[in-house]
Amino acid sequence: MTPTLTPAAAEKVLADNFAPWVLDLGLSVVSVDDREAVLRLPWSDRLAREGGGLSGQALMAAADTATVIAVAAARGGFVPMTTVQQSISFQRAVLGTDVLVRARLTKAGRTMAFADITMTAEGTEETAAHATAVYALLG
Repeated sequence: MTPTLTPAAAEKVLADNFAPWVLDLGLSVVSVDDREAVLRLPWSDRLAREGGGLSGQALMAAADTATVIAVAAARGGFVPMTTVQQSISFQRAVLGTDVLVRARLTKAGRTMAFADITMTAEGTEETAAHATAVYALLG
């Protein structure tokens, strides 16, 4: 794959193509290349569940969003797509710190894309959550 986006272009994809509640997560693009997008999910007490850990719902939404940005980078821009499947395993709580969400495309075909998503608390290499996703590419 060779098409890719600049981080600024990826930020525009994020701003222009997601529901307001997703934008409220405060995600930002850290880096993109032709197979991968890394987004930052900033810590917010509003996203914490009882006990103070970052909620699984926020992590799943961040994984889904990072995958869309990775597909857009592989395609050289946003294309219509829809999530077909997403599965996540929560491995350790994230407490009081940002999360780096790394979505790597394992296969990006003409009509389908497959991704592996790793989420780590900033400053550590230990996986907080791991997801996989399948997308249907509609355009």
